[in-house]
Parts: sequence; C-alpha cells; structure tokens
Amino acid sequence: MLTAKPITLAANAMSLILSALLCALTASAQQPACSLKLDQLTQAPELFGFHLGMTFEQVTARVPQVRFPAADQLGVARTTINPSFDPGFDQTSFAGVRTVSMDFLDGKLTTLWIGYDGSFKWQKLDEFVAGAGKALGLPASWPTKGPGRELRCDGFSVFASMIGGSPALRISNDEAQSTIFARREEIAAAREAAEAAAAAIVIGDTRSKLYYPADCDEVDKVPEANRVTFKDKDEAEKAAYKRAKDCP
Repeated sequence: MLTAKPITLAANAMSLILSALLCALTASAQQPACSLKLDQLTQAPELFGFHLGMTFEQVTARVPQVRFPAADQLGVARTTINPSFDPGFDQTSFAGVRTVSMDFLDGKLTTLWIGYDGSFKWQKLDEFVAGAGKALGLPASWPTKGPGRELRCDGFSVFASMIGGSPALRISNDEAQSTIFARREEIAAAREAAEAAAAAIVIGDTRSKLYYPADCDEVDKVPEANRVTFKDKDEAEKAAYKRAKDCP
C-alpha cells in the first residue's frame, strides 16, 4: 500500500506529458503548410500588376504618376499611391483599390500593401483569405495573428486584415526584413560606439599640463589656443598630463 501512491503519481505525470505532446502535435498538424517560394507566387489580378522584386523603373512603367523619395540610411524608400482618391489614376485599371503602399530596399520592392475599397469583391475577412489564397496559389486557411490572418511561406509572408471596413493585403519579403533589422542594429551599434568615444575624449591644457573630461564645465576656462585633444584619459596621462582636480 505504501508504494501505490508514488506509482499513481508517476502514472498521472506520464499521462499529462502524453496529453501535452498530443496537443502540440495536433496544433502543428492544424497549421497550414506553405513551402511556396516567392518566385512561385502566382501573379494574380488582385495584385494589379505589382509583385515583390520590382524595380523603380518597373513600378513607374505600371504607374507613371508614382514618385519615389530618397532612400533612408537603411536603404529603404517608401511610397504610396491612392487610386481611389486621385483623379489622375485610371479608375478602371485600379477598380476596387483604395491605396497601394510600397517599401523598397536597395531599389527593389520588398513589401507590398494593398488596401481595397468597399467595391472589392471580397468584403469579409474569411472570404478574402479564401479568395486571395486561391488566387495566389496559397493554402486557403491562414493562422490568426492579431486582428488579421498571416501565412508564412518560404522566404515571404502574407498578412490579411480589415481596415476601414474593407480588406487589406500585405506581402513581405522576409529576407529583406532581416537585412533591414541587421542594418538597423549595425547603425545603432556604430552610434553607441561613437557616443562612447565622444564621451571618452578629454581636453588638455598645454600650459598647466592638466586634462579635463569634455563634459567638465572647467574646460570652458581653457583658452582655445592652449587646448589639445586626447582620445581618452589614458592617452592624456601617457603624455604626462594630470586630471584637473576641479572635475569630478
């Protein structure tokens, strides 16, 4: 009788583990598989002639009215067109489209966002996902993500949501997003290194042979003609300068 309780507890623990594994396997099986690569994505009419990888010239050939700003320090340029609001657009050519936003990295279209209006054929999220999935050659069921549905494929992702009562679709190049993230991290690291280097700089007084941290108020009393800059206190001390006592 003394051994029955431990055996029962072990059996219950094993049962919980098996149940958890079964749930995980079931959830995994329910996720729609998408091994499609970006170059295999169907150029559906619902994309109105746009596709990832387009150059500025190719987009201009499709939409002569488009204007591109200079790229930022990450190499990203963003532009938006509003066929539904701009009388300069051929409304027939963009029937059902309210807005098209495009992100470019190094001159190539990497994120395409299309906002459809109330006249577009699929006005409910479920029917939009099913219809867009079929048109693009994707699985019809996309997992829920936040207010919409997202399907992650091989190197790209597709996100559908409702904005202003009508559907919107975003197609994004995952590799490009990783490149942008890496560049942002590099810029931030370089900025931090520059700030650290600037903070380490000290100013020496050639007359007194004293040095002052750059943020010390006393350095303002040193005449410009007598100033010498050292990259840090170690360089100043190697040059036989001593730290000014008036600086903390």
